[in-house]
Amino acid sequence: MASFRFSLLGPLRAWRGTEELELGSPQQCAVLAMLLLRRGQAVGVADLVDGIWGAQPPEGAVPVLRTYISRLRKLLEPERPSGEPSELLVSIGDGYALRTGAVSSDLDDFEEAVAQAEGRRATGDCHAAVRLLRTVLAAGEGTALAGVPGPSAEAAREDLAERRLGALELALRIELELGRHESVVPELLTLRDAHPLREAVSELLLIALCRCGRQAEALAVYTRTRRTLVEELGIEPGPSLRAVHARLLAGGVALAQPTPGGPAGGIEALDGSGAGSRPELDISALARRTGPPVHPLQLPADPPLFAGRRAQLDCGDDLLPDGDGPPDTAVIAVVDGTAGIGKTTLAVHWAHRIAHRFPDGCLYVNLRGFDPAGSRMESGEAIEMFLVALGVAPQSVPESLDAQAALYRSVLADRRVLIVLDNARDTEHVQPLLPGTPGSLVIVTSRSRLSGLIAGHGAQLLPLDLLTAEESLELLTRRLGAARVGAESEAASAIVDLCARLPLALALVAARAAHHPGFRLADIVEELRADVGSLDAFSFGDDAGTDIRAVFSWSYHALSPEAAGLFRRLTLHPGPDISAAAATALAGVPPRQSRALLTELTGASLLIEHAIGRFVFHDLLRAYGCELTTGQDSASERDAALLRMHDHYLHTAHHASVNGCPFREPIPLPPSKTGSEPLRFNDSKQGATWLRTERHVLRAIVEHAADHGYPDHAWRTAHALDLFFDALGYRHDLMEINKAALRASQAIGDPVGQAHSQRGLGFGHTHFAHADEALRLLVGALELFRETGDVSGQARTHRGLALQANELGRYDVSLEHSAQAAELYRSLGHISGEAGVLNEVGRTYLLLGDAASALEHCEKAVALQQEIGDLNGEASARDCVGRAHHHLGQYSAAVAQFERAVDLYRHQVNRYMEADTLRHLGAAHRAAHDHGSARVAWAAALALLEEGGHTEADDVRRALLGLDSLAQDQ
Repeated sequence: MASFRFSLLGPLRAWRGTEELELGSPQQCAVLAMLLLRRGQAVGVADLVDGIWGAQPPEGAVPVLRTYISRLRKLLEPERPSGEPSELLVSIGDGYALRTGAVSSDLDDFEEAVAQAEGRRATGDCHAAVRLLRTVLAAGEGTALAGVPGPSAEAAREDLAERRLGALELALRIELELGRHESVVPELLTLRDAHPLREAVSELLLIALCRCGRQAEALAVYTRTRRTLVEELGIEPGPSLRAVHARLLAGGVALAQPTPGGPAGGIEALDGSGAGSRPELDISALARRTGPPVHPLQLPADPPLFAGRRAQLDCGDDLLPDGDGPPDTAVIAVVDGTAGIGKTTLAVHWAHRIAHRFPDGCLYVNLRGFDPAGSRMESGEAIEMFLVALGVAPQSVPESLDAQAALYRSVLADRRVLIVLDNARDTEHVQPLLPGTPGSLVIVTSRSRLSGLIAGHGAQLLPLDLLTAEESLELLTRRLGAARVGAESEAASAIVDLCARLPLALALVAARAAHHPGFRLADIVEELRADVGSLDAFSFGDDAGTDIRAVFSWSYHALSPEAAGLFRRLTLHPGPDISAAAATALAGVPPRQSRALLTELTGASLLIEHAIGRFVFHDLLRAYGCELTTGQDSASERDAALLRMHDHYLHTAHHASVNGCPFREPIPLPPSKTGSEPLRFNDSKQGATWLRTERHVLRAIVEHAADHGYPDHAWRTAHALDLFFDALGYRHDLMEINKAALRASQAIGDPVGQAHSQRGLGFGHTHFAHADEALRLLVGALELFRETGDVSGQARTHRGLALQANELGRYDVSLEHSAQAAELYRSLGHISGEAGVLNEVGRTYLLLGDAASALEHCEKAVALQQEIGDLNGEASARDCVGRAHHHLGQYSAAVAQFERAVDLYRHQVNRYMEADTLRHLGAAHRAAHDHGSARVAWAAALALLEEGGHTEADDVRRALLGLDSLAQDQ
């Protein structure tokens, strides 16, 4: 019997030997998945039907199921003679079983690795336990059973996700036991954001932050976790998390560095034991707080192996006043030097040393001023990121750079903030990002001298040169250990000379030596001398042996051919960072193989995994890779890789959009010709998470597609993103992607693309009150939609024109456009569109002061949204119904509608709209003189708005203060 290998931890896949099998329809895959998960046990026909179709199976479900079984048998045993019973997929009673003797899977590997890791930990071999867990976790390929339908697959996905998360928590727990608190903090922060209700993650994060000396951040983590648990589940944190918090408040002594002699380092919190004896914490004071102010903490992790640069650190400290307070004057420090000299490392390390001086937080941005791919971050984009981090709602950020900079300076006026502007291009790149008042410190890094900043703003220069020989040896010693360096001191000195005392080069060489502890340093010296290149822009001196490209090429040639190919292709990516899925598309290999190649690249220090599954290049390495791909890969090979990449982003963005907005009017996509597998999502939350994570990458992708010969991808990707970017307030991004989309569609004369791009761009101009430009673009889009016969596009454009007319107070024009949109939707039978227009008409009547007409239209909208099951649409319509009742003085009816809308938004995890409706609910209660209920509603709205960093939180605080004043007057 042939052997079979199955993948269950990602998309369901199967191999007979080395041949991958085509598994058929999604429902047939669901049958196979159920059989595999039962591990050889029989599954009855009734259970299979329920697991595939749920409570409403189609007519003839059992015959269809037997057809799937027959097809699977032919697929798995193609040479089995007709009529002969199957040896693999056997019939047992009223069901079927898949014999496991010839079957293996990645799930089996996962379970075995976790069991072995637990055994190794129990015997004290924690290093081996971590290696096992990290290896098996790195082999994951995304969502388990992705794309497999049915209740059984959904339940399995939840179970496998929980088991994978448990394994990750175990790995992090053991790493804390090993004293690796510095290295696990970034991963724990990301994990906490992904799972805010998981107390075990928050507990580990509190311990890690405390050990890093970041007690204030640890306290903020606990406050946020407690608020989330109370609001989402109505429960307080468990005793284990409360006990860790209590010990933190007591000074963190019990949470300090792990002590030798115990698997948990003497800390019960790491194992969850001893919780019953811990003191309970009185948290009533925290419960009374309306929420902490926004204190961003954006610094990258402090480099754990920092070495040297004592003179520069002393000079930097001299710029600050004595004591631990912030400066009382404007202070700007410029760290300059060539690429790879260690500017970012010094700036981040220094920032961590002095962060405690700045009580209002730390901001960090990589401006990518010298990015070889040309994806420099513009000043306005950086300001927008900072404003949002400081609590400004995205939709409140103005469009022009001058207005953005003015708002930014105003927000910073009363704050004491540490700002790190990494990798700036020139003085003009930095100027808009400088605060206008004293008290903050700005650290700028650049390859340029930034003389204008020094002359015009009094910036202090901290120039970086090559490390001294002593500092270089210190760096090697920190990374390789004193014993190894001391045993071959002459070879270590030769490595320093061959790397030209350049920190980046030394780090690469040290990484190779660390990964091969059996290599003699003398052998590494010979390898370096034997492979000398000529990276002209970054060579040092006349000796070719001190050329930085020599070090790069030496590390590059040590790669496997497949990893070397991926290294070259990754440099084609235009975004600020690269996901594992995008890397897979560029490589054109299966995800499992791609992950192994990425691991090889990070292990060789040629690529940095700065967040889980997300990778970045050092600028010099990107430049080196660009040279390689230009010289070694043909134009057709590069074009094929880029086409796979753009296919991946287009089809994934389309899936996310359709999943998150199932009732919108989608544009059918042409099938992918590259075989690049897009990501698929099980619910709208997964799709929205992907879109948020990839936000800045997607903007760069659309612009790259428009400017590098992929115009169809450009406008179609922009169309897939427009609703999402608008809903979350990313209106600057919305403008830029539609500008690129319009440029691309005009270049190829595509009227459909031009129509959609003009409509999106016109809609964006409406938000920024650019009335004339918005009207010009929307009218032009309407004409193009009419010429191409796109009725749905005409309807959407009329809705945009109605919104634009409302902004100008031309309500009669708005109602006329809405009427035309509704008629077009009715001609298509598009109930969702018609319901949306009815709701928008209701809002227009509210603006006119005609609450009775608003109520009539919005109630019709509610009925239609209920008919089609659009919960978000129903919530929006009920909110408008409630506002109409409020205007009519019918407060109890308004309250009922608002409460139902809140429930619907909460079910859809639409926090911003939930908060907006809670504000309306509080206003209705206040109008009815029910001040206690008003306070409850507004407090809940405030918590949601603070969590999202929205400026509307200030309005709610004022409303709550108004209630306090009323109570005092009474």
